[in-house]
Amino acid sequence: MPTITRTEDLARFCEAAKCAPYVTVDTEFLRERTYWSKLCLIQLAVPPASTGKQPGGDAVLVDPMAEGLSLEPLYDLFRHTGTVKVFHAARQDLEIFFHDAQLFPTPLFDTQVAAMVCGFGEQVGYETLVRKIAKADLDKSSRFTDWSRRPLSDAQAAYALADVTHLRVIYEYLAAELVKTGRQAWLAEEIAVLEDPETYITRPEEAWLKVRTRTNSPRFLAILRELARFRESYAQDRDIPRSRVYKDDAMIELASTKPTSEADLGRSRLLLREARKGEIASGILAAVKAGTDSKDLPVPRQDEPGRPGNAALSDLLRVLLKAKADAAGVAPKLIASASELDAIATGQRDVPALQGWRAEVFGRDALRLAGGEIALSAQGGAVKVVPAR
Repeated sequence: MPTITRTEDLARFCEAAKCAPYVTVDTEFLRERTYWSKLCLIQLAVPPASTGKQPGGDAVLVDPMAEGLSLEPLYDLFRHTGTVKVFHAARQDLEIFFHDAQLFPTPLFDTQVAAMVCGFGEQVGYETLVRKIAKADLDKSSRFTDWSRRPLSDAQAAYALADVTHLRVIYEYLAAELVKTGRQAWLAEEIAVLEDPETYITRPEEAWLKVRTRTNSPRFLAILRELARFRESYAQDRDIPRSRVYKDDAMIELASTKPTSEADLGRSRLLLREARKGEIASGILAAVKAGTDSKDLPVPRQDEPGRPGNAALSDLLRVLLKAKADAAGVAPKLIASASELDAIATGQRDVPALQGWRAEVFGRDALRLAGGEIALSAQGGAVKVVPAR
């Protein structure tokens, strides 16, 4: 299998790829033992008619772990606006490139998002699209490969290349469907989120917002905020997974028990042994004290379980969402999440489901339903929107 290990070969392939209408891209990486993803392999393919004389023909593997290899030719291709960069489920790939090179491939096309827009269901997998669109089957035997080990076997290389060769057929089909349905603007809104640096930046002071808890006490949340801030900073600085510092359930326990000494930490049921002494223990105790003494108490989040709201309206919004999604041939989850529906039911209006193309498909009727202007009626096996009496 063609594997590029030299910068000059990568440069020749990427220069030739600039003449192609699109290039399909995928990566293999490891993240089990690090905070930041470790890039292990890059797969690239252009339409067969665009092969020219670049090394490896129309599809290649790039070994970013090869000594002396610079990825700058690839990044130059990513900046070239004349060639569309096609990914499937691009978010993790883009996070790698943003962290390593502070750039996003442009213009960008994500086949997973496009498939949801085109009615293929929620979070549709690559294997499903290969089977339904490319009419092929994938060999899954190398799915759990350690991509950092060398050399790669022929089977592993073939598995990796299949992630970009079938993607060509999928992209061409979905791109045509978007033109046919006039939904290119819908995809563009979703791509804009993927191209927003804020999507990939985790600020330690905001890390607590991603921790799920049933407790809404402002003091508890203040301690949780400081514990999450310390964990995020510690993990980022040392490039280790958050769970190696302490897991969410241990953090919630600490915010509840408010330990003040290493002896208190030793009585924790959930805290890792390594976290009961040394730097982590000191950080925990300092975080608990900071949260306990803080005068800047967090406001309870609107989407927390148990938050007062209109449960009946939430249920009606779920029915409306299903009906609207079915009518539009769009995955419901792409239009609105469960937490967004609950937020609308509590009176919030600054939610994505009420903006852009989502407002056209669902949001406007959601607001009319919340305002009592319309009702839902079961007619046969379908749900219809009718004027409220």
